[in-house]
Amino acid sequence: MRTLLSGATLCALLLASPTHAASVYRCVDETGHVTFTRQGCAPSQTAQVQNAFNPTPGSGKATRMAEPSSQQAKRQRKHADTGATLTVVGEQDDGCGNLLTQQARRKAIVEQQVRAGMTRADIESALGRPDTITSNNGQTRYRYSAQKGRSRSVSFDENGCVRVKN
Repeated sequence: MRTLLSGATLCALLLASPTHAASVYRCVDETGHVTFTRQGCAPSQTAQVQNAFNPTPGSGKATRMAEPSSQQAKRQRKHADTGATLTVVGEQDDGCGNLLTQQARRKAIVEQQVRAGMTRADIESALGRPDTITSNNGQTRYRYSAQKGRSRSVSFDENGCVRVKN
């Protein structure tokens, strides 16, 4: 019974140990664009496996994720000389075309302003719950009644974003 318990404890300790390294694929297409992924590369791309190692924080030393080979460094210099642009894969999309930065969005909410590219949740954070909600052909309109007979109307497109006025 004692060896069985020790073996179970040993297995639990081994399974609980964190992995410190991960394999990442560096995919290069025929035009030279580089993509890093954990799922693998497309058949038309050249693939290179890189081990990414993230040490436990607290050592105080800066650690590079991967050291480029001399061949990679030459290609990077070549692309830098040609003015090639870096393509960001996985950029956050707010669903409204990223018309507003997070800072501009926060400022508009705090100042109770309505700007193109804000979502319904943004408008409700800025102005509160609307007095009336109407929908027609996939477009929604919030109406806010103010004092002195004035009202404010906010129109949204089919994606729930404040419509851009043309």
